[in-house]
Order: sequence, then structure tokens, then C-alpha cells
Amino acid sequence: MIRRMLKQLFPFILKPVYNIKCIKRFRAVHTFLMWNAYSSTLKSIGANSRVGNFFSIHGGEYIEIGDNFRAGHGLILEAWDEYESGHFNPNIHIGDNVVFTDYDHISCIDHVTIGDGTLLGRNVYISDNSHGRTDMSAIGVPPARRKLDSKGPVMVGDNVWIGRCTTILSGVDIGDNCIIGANSVVTGDIPANCVAAGCPAKVIKRLDAKLDKEFIIR
Repeated sequence: MIRRMLKQLFPFILKPVYNIKCIKRFRAVHTFLMWNAYSSTLKSIGANSRVGNFFSIHGGEYIEIGDNFRAGHGLILEAWDEYESGHFNPNIHIGDNVVFTDYDHISCIDHVTIGDGTLLGRNVYISDNSHGRTDMSAIGVPPARRKLDSKGPVMVGDNVWIGRCTTILSGVDIGDNCIIGANSVVTGDIPANCVAAGCPAKVIKRLDAKLDKEFIIR
């Protein structure tokens, strides 16, 4: 009887506090405080940055972020200087006015650059490394125990739009003003002013007005 009364009473007592608006405000304050604390560990960060809930930062001393950075929920930035006896010199550089949406992830052991004005859709993964090489050198070793390997830095130019659920792998250079279609896997360079999509991603359109005009004439 008493237990039943308490079950009915507690929701009524906690209702002014335990509601969606209150929880959202608490999360916003918590995220603001956590982001400011983590920002102090970064190599550099510009003015007016803001991120969503549940972000994760590893190796902040190797991460540079420009002005007006925006990120949604679940941001992950990882710069690894050591893994399984391997030692690295990573650098993540994010330019000015860059926007990440939700659950975007960057992993770096070499160099990852995101140019000014670039937009990442949801669930974008950018990595300049992998767990071991794709040959016989690591056969028999559990993937999580293999030494990290990089084919080179990832360079994303200015004003690039990367569609949701896209993966960009090591050794890739994406030129300025490109659009990468959703669900693409980018394994090779994409020239500036292009639309690319697919697995692996291929150029499907040139945004240059002159080239488009020549294509139409043909």
C-alpha cells in the first residue's frame, strides 16, 4: 500500500524538475562547461565555437580549430600519438566557419585538414589510418592489436559539402568547392569544383560553368 502511494506521489513531486525542458537545459549547461574545459587542452581554438552533447576529444594538444566552429551531438576527434608500440606525430586542423552535424568522427595519426567553410553531414568518418596493412604482414594478429598504418594525410579543401554517412580514407585530397554524395567511400583524390559519389567515389559532374557548357554542347 505504502509502495503504491509512493509511486503515485513521486512523479507529482518531481514533475516541476523532471521534465524535458529541464533536462535539455541541464545538458546544455553541462556540455557548455565540458567543452570549455576541453577547449583549454587543444593546441589552438578560435572564437565563438559550439558543440552538442556527448562529444569526445583525444589528443587535444594536436588539434587546431578555427573561428565559428559548430558541431552537433556525438562529435569525436581523435589524434593518436601512440598505439600498440607505434609512435606518431598527428595534427588535426579545422579551418574557420566549419560545420559538423551529428556523430561525425575524425581519427588521425598523420595529418587531417578540413578547409574553411566546409560542411559535414551526419555520421561522416574521416581517417588517415587503418589497423594494419591490407597484406600478409598482419595475418594472425587480431585487428585491434595491429599497428596503425597511414597511406598519407587527408586534405579537404574550402567550401566542401560532404554528404551523410560518407567515409574518407587516408591519402585523399578533396579540392575546393566539391560535393561528396551521401554514403560514399572516398579512396582517391577528387579535383576541385566536382560532384563525386559512389563506392569508391568517382566524379559524376563538374561544377565549372565552362566545362558544363562544353558537356551540354557535345
